[in-house]
Amino acid sequence: MLTPHTGRPPARRGSRPLLTERHVARLLLGTLTGRLPNGMAPVAILLLVTEQGGSLATGGLLCALYGLASAIGQPVLGRMVDRRGQTGVTSAAVLITTVCLLLLPYVDAGTQPTLAATLVVGAGLSTPPLEANLRALWSTVLPDPERRRAALALDTGAQGLIYVAGPPLVATVSALHGAGAAMAVTAALGLVGAAMVLSSAPSRTWRPAASRAGGFFGPLHHGGLRMLLLAVGGVGFALGAMTVWAVAVADRHDSPLLSGLIPAALSTGSLIGGILYGRRHWTGHLRGQLLTAATLFTLAWVPLAANPPPLAATALTASPGVFLTALITIAFLMVDALAPVGTTTEAYAWLIAAVGTGQAVGTSLAGLCAGQTAIGAALPAVGAAFTLAVLVGARQRLSITGSTAGRGRHRRPRIA
Repeated sequence: MLTPHTGRPPARRGSRPLLTERHVARLLLGTLTGRLPNGMAPVAILLLVTEQGGSLATGGLLCALYGLASAIGQPVLGRMVDRRGQTGVTSAAVLITTVCLLLLPYVDAGTQPTLAATLVVGAGLSTPPLEANLRALWSTVLPDPERRRAALALDTGAQGLIYVAGPPLVATVSALHGAGAAMAVTAALGLVGAAMVLSSAPSRTWRPAASRAGGFFGPLHHGGLRMLLLAVGGVGFALGAMTVWAVAVADRHDSPLLSGLIPAALSTGSLIGGILYGRRHWTGHLRGQLLTAATLFTLAWVPLAANPPPLAATALTASPGVFLTALITIAFLMVDALAPVGTTTEAYAWLIAAVGTGQAVGTSLAGLCAGQTAIGAALPAVGAAFTLAVLVGARQRLSITGSTAGRGRHRRPRIA
């Protein structure tokens, strides 16, 4: 049996449940908690603007600025982490984003749009790179490649919970105590989650690599990595288009609940897929696994292009979620194998930013096509097909040799 990276026999896999491994549960819970603002802040911004008497257009613009700023900020912060370590960079980032979010309720977006936009952009740019940090920590916490792959799959599958739990929590707090309180809760959860991770031994003792390759362009110097980032942008496009399609289905059937149930089904499928993917060994090379996952992910969207009835649409949306986790997990493993020395955190952040950028494009295009029922239903499949096409075209660049596998890993200090 072959390991994904090198083709060597896998290390002996531990029999303990993954969450009982030292530091694993804390890092997962802390990262998920610290990233809840990613799913909560856009909803809180919308509710805050409307509560102040502003328009949905203004709220939507501020949400777009927040998402774009976050996508830009992640690779920048990732590069800083690769050079200076996790503690100082991430601590400063979380403090800035917390202050910006806490100040927003005191600014009227209607009469002070520039100040409101500045705070939103500041919060987005300084969003702490907790997800990229966690991916960089797994090689330290779990030296066994199979256990590390299982943790990465569970981590990836659980990310959907951010967008399932976050928005309802904001809506509930806002209904009970106002949008300002919802924004304060959003900021507090981000701070608490980041503190859980940053105070852990793996994060405190993590050190950048002694040397750094890639020059000014960092991980983008690698052509295969650039193609991989382009490909996962199609995954993000599919997810963004799916969100708008879910709202369109809810409107068409006069059932607002569907706008939340359909994305929740995708997230549930993603979590299940993460558990299933992490529970077994996988043979062959990463490139073949990636192409297989992309093919299944694309095929899973095809039945939804026919605009099935609401119940069937909800059930069928879980299917792409199952393959989504495998696809993203393998993409992260590819990043670990291809990224030049000392650039792993930045490379992870670029991958995350590529998905986020694809989501923004998919959401925008799906919004423009909202009146075209057939087009809206087909757009997620189009995004997935784009991912598959790019991966097929770039398959030679994605080849991993023994000399490159794992070369992006950082130093692994002993953990107390």
